Amino acid sequence: MSSTAKLSAGDRIATLLDDNSFVEIGSLVTKRNTDFDSKTCGAPGDGVITGYGLINDRPVYVYAQDVSVMGGTIGEMHAKKITSLMDLAMKTGVPVIGILDSAGMRLTESTDALEAFGAIYAKQAMCSGLVPQITAVYGNCGGGCALLTGLSDFVFITKEGRLFVNTPDTIDGNYTGKCDTGSAEFAEKAGYVDFVDEDEVASLNHIRDLVSLLPSNNEDEVSETCTDDLNREISGIDTSDMLSAVKEIADNGQVLEIKAGFDDSMITALIKLNGSTAGIIANASESLTTAGCEKAASLVKFCDAFSIPVAVLTNVTGFASSMEEAKTVGRASAALAAAFAEATVPKVSVVAGKAFGSAYLTMNSKSLGADFVYATPDSEIGPMAADLAGQIIAADAIDEASDKAAVREEAAKAYREGLLASDNAAKRGYVDGIIEASSVRKYLIYAFEMLYTKREDRPVKKHSTV
Repeated sequence: MSSTAKLSAGDRIATLLDDNSFVEIGSLVTKRNTDFDSKTCGAPGDGVITGYGLINDRPVYVYAQDVSVMGGTIGEMHAKKITSLMDLAMKTGVPVIGILDSAGMRLTESTDALEAFGAIYAKQAMCSGLVPQITAVYGNCGGGCALLTGLSDFVFITKEGRLFVNTPDTIDGNYTGKCDTGSAEFAEKAGYVDFVDEDEVASLNHIRDLVSLLPSNNEDEVSETCTDDLNREISGIDTSDMLSAVKEIADNGQVLEIKAGFDDSMITALIKLNGSTAGIIANASESLTTAGCEKAASLVKFCDAFSIPVAVLTNVTGFASSMEEAKTVGRASAALAAAFAEATVPKVSVVAGKAFGSAYLTMNSKSLGADFVYATPDSEIGPMAADLAGQIIAADAIDEASDKAAVREEAAKAYREGLLASDNAAKRGYVDGIIEASSVRKYLIYAFEMLYTKREDRPVKKHSTV
């Protein structure tokens, strides 16, 4: 079978799961409403295949919409099969994988279909934080179906997939040729999806890779024997290429980057570290952006829900400055700060460059509750860059000097060496140790080993409002 061929719903499940492991549930279920289309009352499976099977010998529940049956539209019984599957997943603590390919709501069932959508939304909300939810878009996923992806933890799409709430032609002043807001490319840049793959086979294998990194539920853990050297040194941390540093830190260089096409100022990924899964976040730009903060906060919340430790590589000097960012970056960075502050999983940061002002505090600083903070010898930590701080502090001396540039430079040097040096922060307990960049991998491993039994309580409340 060609890897670029469009697979049937059954073939998609067979490709996703281990050979001969799928067991179907509810194959005889069919729709009850025949008011408008009695000739199709015998629709097999009501347009969705549901069941369970194994991925690398680990159990998962899976459903795949069958576009060949009533366009894969969602009606009463179609939704009931999906929500029943989710009930089983919550009872057994097993991930749910949904493969979407649908023409949308089944209009002939009217309010029954409308209620069906709401039932799935409610069940996904109940599953959230309890079992991982993974959704893949391999055809059309429009209107209310798009919310099924938004309620998931991870979303995959092929380059030919379509994901939208409103079709491009219904948006004022727009049409498909001008801006295809339903395309996979648009969904990736908007942050609606986490992974974009060339074809369905590649995507299904990508899902298998992700499942191997995830715990089955919020009380489970996933680990394996580490085949990499625990004391292996890395070549260093090049702040202009943080992804390379992340790959060097990970066991055997294996990194699953998340939302790679959404925003390139922040790297978010899942890796193996000493055989166990860890989330890792790294500044790829010295400025925090709205999208970067959203990426990072999303991963922190997921990791916290499923007891996955978080590592952070920090190199940040401030917030992105533009008219658009001015509207959103404050709220987004506050949400990231709240995500770190609320997370009770092991949290370790490494300052590998600059760490200035509130932007640094937002990136899992000691004050937000980081368990360990390390810094490389040449890193700088403080309120702002030395040249600006020196200019403010020595303003009077600069004004009176005949050689203003020399005085300004001297003031900046004094501030940098006296107040921004990483050992200055260490002396005050804001940094736990100054380490060589080559030792970052082993220090992260040691830290997470010591934090393995971490328990931390929070004030009793329903949830935060950030």
